[in-house]
Amino acid sequence: MAQVQYAGTGRRKNAVARVRLVPGTGKITVNGREVESYIPHADMRLVINQPFAATQTEGSYDTLVNVNGGGVSGQAGAIRHGIARALLQVDPDFRASLKRAGLLTRDARMVERKKAGLKKARKASQFSKR
Repeated sequence: MAQVQYAGTGRRKNAVARVRLVPGTGKITVNGREVESYIPHADMRLVINQPFAATQTEGSYDTLVNVNGGGVSGQAGAIRHGIARALLQVDPDFRASLKRAGLLTRDARMVERKKAGLKKARKASQFSKR
């Protein structure tokens, strides 16, 4: 018999996370590795667990994540967004608490593009009189 799964896609900066929630003990697996080894920063792991804290479902679901693109911070944000979207499929009543915590909104902030004649997007080379 097929086991029930809930899916969600999260995005942040250039990172895309495909998240599956399976009823279980709260184990999080990212790209086939434990979350502690894939994301070594404790504060980023707290970001990932925010949707579970907002809905009081810590330890209820095993989380299987495939994430690519971006850096550690963007990937953590994408995973958080994907978990929040998957929890909506679990119970539509979670929408109010997730929305209040701001977890359903896709963070649209992106890196500003580099401009011609500048070192970065806004940084110019130092002025020299002679």
